[in-house]
Amino acid sequence: MTAPHGHKPATNPFKQPRAVWAVAFACVISFMGIGLVDPILPALAKDLHASPSQVSLLFTSYLVVTAVAMLVAGAVASRIGPKRTLIVGLLIIVVFAALAGTSDTVGQIVGFRAGWGLGNALFIATSLAVIVASATSGFAGAIILYETALGLGIAVGPLLGGELGSISWRGPFFGVAVLMAIAMVATIAFVPALPKPARPTSVAAPLQALRHRGLLTMGIMALLYNWGFFTMLGYAPYPMELDAHKLGLVFTGWGLLVAIFSVFVAPRLQARFGTAPVLYANMAALAVVMVVIAAGVTTPATVITAVIVSGAFIGINNTLTTQAVMLVAPVERPVASSAYGFVRFIGGGLAPYAAGRLADAFDLSVPFYVGGVAFLLAIPVLATGHKLVAAAESGTAPAALEPVGPATAPGSRPVVVAVGATPDAGGIVDAAAAIARDQGSPLEVVRVRETVVIEELAIEPEDAEDARAAVRAHLDRLAAQGIAATGLVLTSVGDHAAAGRVLAQHAEDVAARAVAVGRSPRGPAAQFADGSFTAALTHAAACTVVLVRPEEEPYKLSAATLHELRGV
Repeated sequence: MTAPHGHKPATNPFKQPRAVWAVAFACVISFMGIGLVDPILPALAKDLHASPSQVSLLFTSYLVVTAVAMLVAGAVASRIGPKRTLIVGLLIIVVFAALAGTSDTVGQIVGFRAGWGLGNALFIATSLAVIVASATSGFAGAIILYETALGLGIAVGPLLGGELGSISWRGPFFGVAVLMAIAMVATIAFVPALPKPARPTSVAAPLQALRHRGLLTMGIMALLYNWGFFTMLGYAPYPMELDAHKLGLVFTGWGLLVAIFSVFVAPRLQARFGTAPVLYANMAALAVVMVVIAAGVTTPATVITAVIVSGAFIGINNTLTTQAVMLVAPVERPVASSAYGFVRFIGGGLAPYAAGRLADAFDLSVPFYVGGVAFLLAIPVLATGHKLVAAAESGTAPAALEPVGPATAPGSRPVVVAVGATPDAGGIVDAAAAIARDQGSPLEVVRVRETVVIEELAIEPEDAEDARAAVRAHLDRLAAQGIAATGLVLTSVGDHAAAGRVLAQHAEDVAARAVAVGRSPRGPAAQFADGSFTAALTHAAACTVVLVRPEEEPYKLSAATLHELRGV
C-alpha cells in the first residue's frame, strides 16, 4: 500500500455563497456579545452614577431572558422557518442595542439588554442551522466557518468594545446596532427561504427533557460553572482599575485563549484523558484562579494576570460542559441544547446580581470566593453522572448502530467502509468495494452521523431518514454492479473519538477484514489529530484500517502514519 500522493485538496470552506457570509458576519458580531460590554462597565458606573451591583444587572437581564427564550426559540423556528426566525432575532438585537445606546440611566440599559437577550436567543438557535443548510462545501466546511466566526467574535469583541468605549460608553451599543443592521439586510437579500422541519418542536420539550437524570445533572454542573464564570466576567473589570481601551486589550488576550483552547486544545485533552477527568481538573483550576483574584483583589496586576490565564480553562470548559450534556442526553440534540442553554444561562444571569449584593454587603473579594466555591461544587455534581459520561465515551452506552436492510451474515468477515454526508462518499464506497472484491468479502457501508458541539449549541448534520436513504442509495448502486453489500447508520454517542471507538468495536464484533475511511473535508490536520474519528478508529481497531480515495492505492493507517499524514 503506497502513500496517497497527489490527492485532491479538500474543499475550501471559505468559498461560500453570499448567504453563508451574511450569516457568518452576524455570528461574529453575536459572539462578541458580553466581551463587547465588559470594557465599558467601570465607565458606565462612573458616568451614570451607578454602583457595580446596579451595572451587573446588564448581565442578569440579558442572560435570564436569553435563558427563558432558549426554551421557545426552537419551537418558534420550527413554525415560522429558520430564515424568518433569524431576521426577527437580528431585528430585535438592532432595535434594543440602539435603544441601549440612547439610554440615560442604568435602569433603561438593563431593560433594553433584556430585549437584546430575546433577539440573541432567536439568533443563536438558528444561525448554525442556516449556515449548514446554505454552505456549498458540505457540513464540515460549514462547521469550520462557524468555528472561525466564534473565534473572531470572542477575540475581537473586547478589542472593539475597548476602542469604541474609549470614545464613549455608548459606542459599543451603537456599533452592534449598525453592524447587525448590515447583517440583517444581507440576510434578507441573500439567504434563501429554508424549509421548516416536518414536525414542529414542542414548546414544553426542553423542560420535559430535564426530567432525565443525566441531562439534569449535567445542567446543574453547567449552572455552577457559569455562576463562577460570570461572576468573574461581571466583576473582574473593577479591581483592574483600567480605562476602557486597556480593559479591551486585557479581555482580548482572555478571548484569544478562550477561542484557541475551545477549538484546538479541548478535543485533544478529551481524547487523551476523557471528558469527566478533564472537567474535574479544569473546575479545580478555575477555583484556584478565583481564589487568586479574591486574595489579590487590591492588586490590579494580579487580577489582570489571573483573568487572562483563566481564558484557557474557560475555553476548555465551554466545549466540554456542552459535550458532557450531549453524551448523556437521551433526547434529540436540539431539544437537549435548548434545555441545557436554559439552565446554563440562568446560572450565568443570577451570578452577577448575587455577586453585586455580596460586594455591597461585604467587600469585593467575597463574590470571587463564592465563585470559587461554585466551581468546586460542580465537581461532585459531575461525579454523580460520571458513569453515564464514561459509558457513552467508551461505547457501552445504548446501541448507536442501526441496520439498513438485511444484516451482515455471521462469519462473512466483511470489509467495512465509513462515510459521512460528503460529496465524495460514493467514490469512497466504490474504492472500498474494490478492496472487498479483491479479498472475496462482502462490503458493509456505515453512514456516520456525528453530533457537533460548539459552545452551547449541538447540531446533528443529517436527519436520520436522510442517512438511511443515503445508505439505501449506496446499496442499490452496488447491487446494480453485482456487489454484495449491507448497510448501517452509526449515530454518534458523543464526540468524534467516541464514534470512532464504536465503529472499531463493531468491526471487531463482525470480524471485519478491514475498515476503510476517506479523506475529511476538514483537512489532514483535523482528520488525523488526536481526538478525531479517524485517529480513535485507528488506535482502537483490531483489524487493518486503510485510507482510500478513488483511483489511488489504499494507504494503511497506524499511529506512525497518522503523525505523518497530519502534515500531508
